[in-house]
Amino acid sequence: MGALDLKSVTKSFGTTEVIKGVNLEVAEGEFCVFVGPSGCGKSTLLRIIAGLEDASGGDILLDGKRVNDVAPAKRELAMVFQSYALYPHLTVRDNMGLALKQAGVAKAEILKATDKAAGMLSLERLLDRRPAELSGGQRQRVAIGRAIVRTPKLFLFDEPLSNLDAALRVATRIEIARLHRDLGATMIYVTHDQVEAMTLADKIVVLRDGRVEQVGSPMRLYNDPDNTFVAGFIGSPQMNFLKSAALGQMGETTGIRPEHLNIRHGGPISGTISHVEKLGGETLVYVRTEPHGLLTVRLFGEHDYGVDSTVQLDIEPSRAFHFDADGKRLR
Repeated sequence: MGALDLKSVTKSFGTTEVIKGVNLEVAEGEFCVFVGPSGCGKSTLLRIIAGLEDASGGDILLDGKRVNDVAPAKRELAMVFQSYALYPHLTVRDNMGLALKQAGVAKAEILKATDKAAGMLSLERLLDRRPAELSGGQRQRVAIGRAIVRTPKLFLFDEPLSNLDAALRVATRIEIARLHRDLGATMIYVTHDQVEAMTLADKIVVLRDGRVEQVGSPMRLYNDPDNTFVAGFIGSPQMNFLKSAALGQMGETTGIRPEHLNIRHGGPISGTISHVEKLGGETLVYVRTEPHGLLTVRLFGEHDYGVDSTVQLDIEPSRAFHFDADGKRLR
């Protein structure tokens, strides 16, 4: 089991309220990602779930049981931090098995658990090494292995890939996704990287200023955002926002994703190309327009466009989003 239910959870530091009445259900076996800009409260919310911070109000329920007053060690959770937090004098095997040893688990059971975790994470050849002999990616896998051996009800990840280079982030992300499939465990993962959120999550929770803006599957948020904040935060490159009045469209703002903005002779939007990014499989063309500002066009494949050349753009009407003056989606 590992179902989580947050009911009207708040957190204040002095007079500053940083979590403002969060309600959320995470089903058993779900991979739930908290995403949002720095300072939105996602790590604080994770620490409240872990018991490392006390909630100022509301209820935290794990499998239907209120755990607000339960010590972190008794909540049957395992947390993987951004910093690996490994003991430098212990081997990989001893780091992974330390919590079981401290709990009085028999040595044979600890060996069995660490061997199983090592096999899942391709750490078999590294069990006798110490952290100083490992790469950053290997250290992070050890930290994940330490969580696995505890067989927790919930895995909590706090930006675990932030210290890795780009290639290692991709490789470790794939490992975490595979691990979730193999274990069928409930996982809650904090990141500021919406690409990580889109590729890992069953459910994304978008946070801003301590409040939940929207909850849904990755493609639900991409294709059906509730407001301009979610629309602009989810997706890379981010959504273009245009002035509706200049287009004869409804609402205050019209949103269109870069792949649904076309370079087409005679299009209603005229602009000057300010930059072109040729990425091989796709080409990003940045066009300076009036009155809409800088717009991004995403073209699949290789395309040759010259900087400072004039182009016309049009949008795919069926793929446009319309928002009112407060940023709320018009449907």
